Amino acid sequence: MGNEEAVFFSRALTELTLSFHIIYATIGVGVPLMIMIAQWVGIKKNDEHYILLARRWARGFVITVAVGVVTGTAIGLQLSLLWPNFMELAGQVIALPLFMETFAFFFEAIFLGIYLYTWDRFDNQKKHLLLLVPVALGASFSAVFITIVNAFMNAPQGFDIVDGKLVNIQPILAMFNPAMPTKVAHVVVTAYMTSAFILAAIAAFRLLKGSDHIYHKKALHLTVKLGLVFSLGALLIGDLSGKYLAEYQPEKLAAAEWHFETEGEAPLMLYGVLDGEEVKYAIKIPFALSILAHSNPMAEVTGLNEFPEDEIPPLYIHYLFDTMVSIGMLMIAVSGLYWLGSRLGWAFIRSRWFRWVVVAGGPLSVIAMEAGWWYAEVGRQPWVLRGIMKTPDAATSSAHVDLMLYLFALLYLVLGVGSVVVLRRMFRRNPVEQEIADREAERIAEEKAKGGETS
Repeated sequence: MGNEEAVFFSRALTELTLSFHIIYATIGVGVPLMIMIAQWVGIKKNDEHYILLARRWARGFVITVAVGVVTGTAIGLQLSLLWPNFMELAGQVIALPLFMETFAFFFEAIFLGIYLYTWDRFDNQKKHLLLLVPVALGASFSAVFITIVNAFMNAPQGFDIVDGKLVNIQPILAMFNPAMPTKVAHVVVTAYMTSAFILAAIAAFRLLKGSDHIYHKKALHLTVKLGLVFSLGALLIGDLSGKYLAEYQPEKLAAAEWHFETEGEAPLMLYGVLDGEEVKYAIKIPFALSILAHSNPMAEVTGLNEFPEDEIPPLYIHYLFDTMVSIGMLMIAVSGLYWLGSRLGWAFIRSRWFRWVVVAGGPLSVIAMEAGWWYAEVGRQPWVLRGIMKTPDAATSSAHVDLMLYLFALLYLVLGVGSVVVLRRMFRRNPVEQEIADREAERIAEEKAKGGETS
């Protein structure tokens, strides 16, 4: 295997691993917050349905955590095996957030275990709810620290290179690089948004399949409203991300928008087909790119003509950007209609067709998250460490990366199918109606026992 093949298979395996891992990582970041909010609402309203929501979501969450641990370990292994030159350079600078991510995960895991095994140990549910605070914080900070590493790859700083050696290393400065604020905020908020819409899709699907229980209606109402809040947050952060790109990574923004010539009053291009440097069949929104980049409809936006050809990202990232934005706007519209319809009493939000739209919103949100991740990573090419190290220079020269790709693909297939099968069996064998009936029977038995002791 030549070096070009080793680079290709290294990139393919890394993309496969990250694409698979990010599904479970996103759920791992967002669902703990959903659990905490559901339990808090249940305590506030004295509503057992929301308490049960938290309980059942927590059970399913454990399965996704287990798979996420395996794939997260695979990423750490692959960084060292597939990208040794990158790790040799960057590992000296950015090791701190990698360590902190591990600490945050263990912090989350310890309190998650305590939370799961103390459900019936607290008479005061507020004390049990407090255990979720470190779980949610640990999950979110895991995303924060690992995203800091990715932000560093886009805006490396905190060191100098003298005679090919790293000197003046400042880990804190490396962590707080210019890409960090928008990248971290976008990853965390979209994880909350995606998790909310996945849970909403499950609730809507159960209603469509004939389970008209109030539990599912409350789950749908809560998660769609949370999805609206976080999707609006993602929209705001996306705007700030565009302004970051315009200042620090203008070639990435220009490639995403097929913006070839530096000019003012730049339109935003949606969809279309590229013929050389001519864009056909695109939807053009006048002035929108100038507004996105500089908050000024007349502002000049840097075009691809300003950059060397070998430093321009692949132009197909335009479609990744469009996919992410289009689905994001669709989910804002769907969740906004649901919220408005629930307040004004519109009947169509309870119709089958609208619930099917909500069901579709779950996988669509995952697709948007994947497209956004691919856009972020492919849009940095040809750099693995922007301005310092190109991707071919960072990769291994091993002749066995193709075998690793096939073996890991098999592993992810087993993990993906296995997790779906386990989750389906877990909830099919313990439907919510049966669990509510069992808990009510337990409550009545406890009251009778207390009454007997009193007499």
